[in-house]
This record gives sequence, structure tokens and C-alpha cells, in this order.
Amino acid sequence: MMTLYHCVDARSFRPLWALEEAGVDYTLKLLPFPPRVRAREYLEINPLGTIPAFNDGDVWMTESAAIVEYVCVRYAKDTLAVASDRPGFGAFLNFLHFGEATLTFPQTLILRYARFEPPERRQPQVAADYRQWFLARLKGLDRVLSGSDYLVENRFTGADISVGYALLLADSLGMAQAFSPTVSAYWDRLQAREGFKRAKARQAQEAQTLKIGPTL
Repeated sequence: MMTLYHCVDARSFRPLWALEEAGVDYTLKLLPFPPRVRAREYLEINPLGTIPAFNDGDVWMTESAAIVEYVCVRYAKDTLAVASDRPGFGAFLNFLHFGEATLTFPQTLILRYARFEPPERRQPQVAADYRQWFLARLKGLDRVLSGSDYLVENRFTGADISVGYALLLADSLGMAQAFSPTVSAYWDRLQAREGFKRAKARQAQEAQTLKIGPTL
């Protein structure tokens, strides 16, 4: 059975959401954040101490967008993936990586310099600059979503999971009010999905059982 190591609403929410959308069986291992400090036994699983970690038999992975692609292609190729001979294949790959490399990256700097560093090391100007950097990059979504409910082939795919997590993180950082009407409507559609709701409920249940608080 597949196993996902996860922290509440961390990048590992991407594969958690993908697994729920795919409707496959898996084991969820919820950890306190950051696990390299608060669950040091996790270093035996992933020496870097980063989240997520994922295994499926002999397969081991640690990159959230790559795990989403793996789950989509291997377990939901007819629903969540886009085949390589489809016109939307390039857009599918592009938005899978756009969600992490372009949208989530600046938010990690906001988190670090506005929340995670001790007060004497925080950098409000850095956080503010990367907030604007992130919001500017959302303009790329407006053009695509102005004529489509989703990013690729006008249907929900793993690309929406990757980008959707970046919007979840932005919402938790208080940036949702700065979304354009188009992006706001898209974010509402993603949150209304049953797979998203199941992923949220699964992590909430585990967090309550293990008495693990929020990550952010």
C-alpha cells in the first residue's frame, strides 16, 4: 500500500489531495511541523527532513508536484492525467511545475521571513516584496481561466491540484482578498470538489487523533 508522510496543509497536501481524487487506498502518516525538529525519527525515512515523503512499493519520492504526476499517471490516467499525445499535454506539465516553482516558492520566503524566523531575524520588507511577486504571477492564471473552468482541456487534472495548493497556502497567508475575481472563482471551484473536502477531512481527523496542531 502507498504511504504518504504529511504535515497539515504543507506541500504534502498536494499528493494527499491527488490520492483522494484518484480514489486509491493509502496510509497517511501525519507528523508535527517541522518533522526534522519535532519528529526526529522521520530522518530515518527522509534524511533531509522535508515533507512530503511517499512510497509505493520500491518507489520513493519527495517532491510534491512529482508525486501528484506519479499518482495521476499511474492510478488516474483517464481522469487526472493528460496523455502525451493530447494537445493539452504541454500545458498539463507546465502548470504542474508552475504551481510549485513559480507560485509556492515565493510563499516559502514569506513564511520564513514573516513567521518562522525568530522576531529579531524577520524581514518585513522581504516578505512584502515576495507577496507582490506572488500576486503578480497569478496574472498568468487569469488569461487561461477567463475562458475555462480549469487549467487544461477545461477539466480538472493534477495541474489544478498543484496550482490549487499554492492558492490554499496564499489563502492561509491572508492573500486571498487580493485574488482577481477570476482566480477567486477558480479557488472556490477547487474547494468545492469532493476530493479536496476528503483530503481536508482526512488530515483533520488524523490531527485530532494525534493532537497535532496547525502548521501555519
